[in-house]
Amino acid sequence: MSTKSWLGRLRDGLAKSTNRIAGGITAALTRRRLDDEALDELEDTLIMADIGPDTAAKLVANLRDRRFEKDVEPEDVQSALADIIIKILSPIALPMTPKSSQKPTIVLVAGVNGSGKTTTIGKLAKYFSESGKSVLLAAGDTFRAAAIEQLQVWGERTGSAVIAKEAGADAAGLVFDAVEQARRDGIDILLIDTAGRLHNKANLMAELEKIVRVLKKLDETAPHDCLLVLDATTGQNALAQVETFQEFAPVTGLIVTKLDGSAKGGILVALADKFGLPVHAIGVGEGADDLRPFDAGDFARSLVGLANGPTP
Repeated sequence: MSTKSWLGRLRDGLAKSTNRIAGGITAALTRRRLDDEALDELEDTLIMADIGPDTAAKLVANLRDRRFEKDVEPEDVQSALADIIIKILSPIALPMTPKSSQKPTIVLVAGVNGSGKTTTIGKLAKYFSESGKSVLLAAGDTFRAAAIEQLQVWGERTGSAVIAKEAGADAAGLVFDAVEQARRDGIDILLIDTAGRLHNKANLMAELEKIVRVLKKLDETAPHDCLLVLDATTGQNALAQVETFQEFAPVTGLIVTKLDGSAKGGILVALADKFGLPVHAIGVGEGADDLRPFDAGDFARSLVGLANGPTP
């Protein structure tokens, strides 16, 4: 799949957010001046695109400091806004590369049910397999038979081994067995799925803590990566999810899914601004090729409606 077709799909996926922001900029500039009234309107527009009040205020303050001509064009504001967003996003746009050189590199994947977590693990398995790495998938979401079955399907698709137990089995015990198997078989990457029942937060987080404790007993540096999968359509709720999961697991990076069709694409800017956690990849669909490394320039320019231009 070409880069161009991926960019096209990203732009299509962000269309609702883009229309909101670009339309808001045009509406705010009815007098062709970026005065205080226009900036206040623009701030409201950014908040409605789920950039959030704090980050929106920061973006508008940056715009306020820039000197625009009296007869400013919407494209001038879009370009300036994209530049400011790129500065926020560039430090956190980091590819997914294993942080440990040892075998196995243990990657714990967390996220609420419905975030696309299990599918994301399958896509990561494909990515690592195609990079020449051997992969073992651990079906640690033992509460959902569907999640176990889904992971087994991804194992078949990607040629990855899968370790699973019956639904309801002890997840920490399965993780222990998975690490032992990965060591025996000389596996490069161990990807561990976990349960995501955030509505039952106490039990879920106790289980996640237990998994982390078991991993640390086996390897004090584990998990080497802890990825949190976030559904872009949840908007500002994604911020609360990061805070909750950080209390119980050493989150090292984010993967943002379901950007296709969401009017809340701005949440990614809010996440970067608030937490500064690496965003390794973004997803715009359910297919194996629909998860790609996050590019700050492509995303920022697409978000504000600048479809053409250089990609940093």
